[in-house]
Amino acid sequence: MPKFNYVAMDTKGKETKGTLDVANQNEAIARVKDMGFYPTKITEVAAEKPGEKKEKPKATVKGAAGKGAVAKGKKGGANIQIKIPGFGGKVKAKVLTTFTRQLATLVDAGLPLLRGLRVLEKQERNVLLKEIIAKLALSIEGGSTFSEGLAQHPKVFNRLYINMVKAGELGGVLEVVLNRLSEFMEKAQKIKGKVVAAMFYPVAVLVVAVVIMAVLMIWVIPQFKTVFEGMLNGEQLPSFTRFVLAISDACKDHFLVVAGTLIVLGIAFKLFIKTKVGNLLWDKFQFRMPVLGPVISKVAIARFTRTLGTLVSSGVPILQALNIVKETAGNLVVANAVSSIHESVKEGETITAPLEASKVFPPMVVSMVDVGEQTGALPEMLLKIADNYDEEVDNAVAAMTSLLEPIMIVVLAVIVGSIVIAMFLPLIALMNGIDSTGNGNKKD
Repeated sequence: MPKFNYVAMDTKGKETKGTLDVANQNEAIARVKDMGFYPTKITEVAAEKPGEKKEKPKATVKGAAGKGAVAKGKKGGANIQIKIPGFGGKVKAKVLTTFTRQLATLVDAGLPLLRGLRVLEKQERNVLLKEIIAKLALSIEGGSTFSEGLAQHPKVFNRLYINMVKAGELGGVLEVVLNRLSEFMEKAQKIKGKVVAAMFYPVAVLVVAVVIMAVLMIWVIPQFKTVFEGMLNGEQLPSFTRFVLAISDACKDHFLVVAGTLIVLGIAFKLFIKTKVGNLLWDKFQFRMPVLGPVISKVAIARFTRTLGTLVSSGVPILQALNIVKETAGNLVVANAVSSIHESVKEGETITAPLEASKVFPPMVVSMVDVGEQTGALPEMLLKIADNYDEEVDNAVAAMTSLLEPIMIVVLAVIVGSIVIAMFLPLIALMNGIDSTGNGNKKD
């Protein structure tokens, strides 16, 4: 029967070693877990046959979270990994979510981590992610842990991803953590998809409105101006008509200046919201926006609770989890609230007080977190809040869509109607003048 050397940690973090006579690697992992240890390294002892030289031991993946991913050593040289400075771009969240789900499925099915990565590398169509998976496999073959390999690609794998994997490795539950991580990413993508889908119609209406306005201002209204000059014989046009014609002249004769001004204003706005003050003001304004504000607020709360709940339930220490949540909050108002929570917990106090003082989270959320702290079920309570707010987001998105559609139509109707009225005011004035002249002639 094959023999396996193991290195494991007990509940106090003390390292222990030993040898097991078992049929395969998975049985060795199960045996170590049954003894109350967390396996960090499993190596098969190569049997020495008569007349053969003893083969070199196989390279192992340290901290492969109980799956004991083993890779065969290559003869005749070491693996060389070339790092290109500045390499590493962005991988779409949807692609990364699919990769995480597939890897979680493979590892959960008992496939060694390294083999799972090789399988995904072969079928991956995204060129950048394919290269990164290959580098991850090489890193593991070199003796690094999975989380250490992920940390080499910070532009693709954020701190939340890396720290959750690290917690899974230390706890020997990588398959569980990968499943949680994939579920987290899938739900985040689902919320984002719903918001984007809800915004499609208003954005489409806005684009159509801009195109209509451009056509009216550049081509249609100048034709009316020529007609008015010939009809009114030098008389002054109504003030509202002159205002609309002035805008039309500016768009037609100074198109580049107008376009350049709009572009400069857009760039200035972008630069302003990148500053600390500007970012804070913009994030506060987003929460208070009519129609959109409730959706943004609910999305932020769902993201905060799900991220913190997932990290804590995966074994990440609370202070480290709060730091990660702060970095991944996506909103400076929420990030400041998380910073206050971090300081409170650091001083040995509860999460509830700074959560309530931030005035970002509703009383229901504060009360549920308080109950979770008192009962020792904070991670479960946070995930329940996240699930509840996912439904709230669905309802808020539906309400937002139903409100935005008539609002956009009314705004478009008002703009076009104002232009039409401006063009008809001179005609009305001309008709009134004709009527008054005709009445005067009859009196004579």
